[in-house]
Amino acid sequence: MRPVLLCSLGIAFAVFALGSPVPARADSLTVKTGQGKIHGKLINQGKVRAFLGLPYAAAPLGYLRWKAPEPPAKWKGKREATSYGARCMQADVYPDMVFQDSGPSEDCLYLNVFTPSDAGKKSKLPVMFWIHGGGYAGGSASEPRHNGDFLPLKGVVLVTINYRLGVFGFLATSELAKEGGGSAGNYGLMDMVAALQWVHGNIANFGGDPGNVTIFGESAGSFAVSTLMAAASAQGLFAKAIGESGGAMNLGAQAGSTLAAREPRGDAWAMAKLGTSSLAAMRALPAAKILDAATGRGSPRFSPVLDGKFLTEPVAQTYAEGRQAHVPLLAGWNRDEGAPLREDITAEKWRDFAAKDFGAHAEEFLALYPGDTDAEAARSAIDYNGDTFIAFGTWQWIEAQVKTGDAPVYRYHLEQPAPPSKFHPGWYAFHSDDIEYVFGTLDTRPGAAWLPEDRKLSEEMMDYWTNFAKTGNPNGAGLPQWPRFDQNRDVLHLDNETTAAPDSTQARYEFLEQWMRRPAEP
Repeated sequence: MRPVLLCSLGIAFAVFALGSPVPARADSLTVKTGQGKIHGKLINQGKVRAFLGLPYAAAPLGYLRWKAPEPPAKWKGKREATSYGARCMQADVYPDMVFQDSGPSEDCLYLNVFTPSDAGKKSKLPVMFWIHGGGYAGGSASEPRHNGDFLPLKGVVLVTINYRLGVFGFLATSELAKEGGGSAGNYGLMDMVAALQWVHGNIANFGGDPGNVTIFGESAGSFAVSTLMAAASAQGLFAKAIGESGGAMNLGAQAGSTLAAREPRGDAWAMAKLGTSSLAAMRALPAAKILDAATGRGSPRFSPVLDGKFLTEPVAQTYAEGRQAHVPLLAGWNRDEGAPLREDITAEKWRDFAAKDFGAHAEEFLALYPGDTDAEAARSAIDYNGDTFIAFGTWQWIEAQVKTGDAPVYRYHLEQPAPPSKFHPGWYAFHSDDIEYVFGTLDTRPGAAWLPEDRKLSEEMMDYWTNFAKTGNPNGAGLPQWPRFDQNRDVLHLDNETTAAPDSTQARYEFLEQWMRRPAEP
């Protein structure tokens, strides 16, 4: 086992496994789409065809700003598809995000397709549709950790997308609601549906099966997956779902996520920061000015909203009443989502925190998050921060799907700590550390000295994820058995030695659920 620093705060197809370049079929780099012909390129020694920067919707400029996505324009001739489209407008808020595109722009509704070199129109390979994270405020499909060099070697077609972020993706004002017939916001989520529709209509030409699409994402991408499962407009566009660290079960349940709350807040922000709440005037402003006004202290958080059209009821209600997509689900989170801590934690400080925040329930809290020694207190602080940050919401989603989903559920816990690197402290299984393992892109992380056990785990996770995309069951030859969570409550512990074991954290989340449901004190 590696040292864990408690600091302050399957098998690939044989044709690919041999490692020899696989030549592309004659003119296989030219593919016809509904908009026109495109020409891609070969990557990974010719083993994968990449088609980059494909428009799946019209550029949301001018009068299309803050509107549902419209179909992309058609073109004549052959469009080069060898470089990423621009990432969506965003501030530089995540230092670990690096990009391979030309820069931010409102003209950003592009996707990328990666497919095995020898895949043809009749291959009908499973499709994996990736939704990047970044708090609905940052990120892009062009991040190197999302590269499509390796997943297609497992016999899948990979699609990665951009979608509108922040103020451009989720602004709601009274005039927008009036224009939208009583609905506003969620443009970023509508973009995802539009991209899925594009995949449904075009992916067969790349060797993919439009009837076997798996949506998967991390952090905000995982929140989006759980939301798309509850959205009527997304039903029928995917057959399976994977969520990595995030669940949107509070969406619509909190007062601040309703349209009634967002409209006046959006109006007030526009008047204070832009000097106008006129929709025509706001659409005439440069994108950079709007982004600047939406960034920094005093700006509201722009995120999905219970808008009355895309989402007509709280997400948790949809699941509780069994109206979500009844598709197989694979989901989980990482051991150290709450690391690093921001201050030194001692046993005394931890007991003081428990007494202050949990009052009469402090002893019950400490039984679940113990802190008899400084090291134990630090471990519990990481656990509690990670639970309240991301794990509890993911747990709620998984539990809801188990109760009403009528489909297999597989739950994991990533425990292998990644080595220290430029942007990620170590040794932790930190938030977002799963991405490079799943994509096989360990070597894109700056400064990380990966060990053989990391590469072994990455191969395992790629096999599990792609097996699930193929059949709805992640198991396969050579892999440790992954039991269904909905049948026996076993969790797959992804570590140096991957094993399945009964869930040992249930009591923590049951406590948090009861605590959060307690009546407000007078």
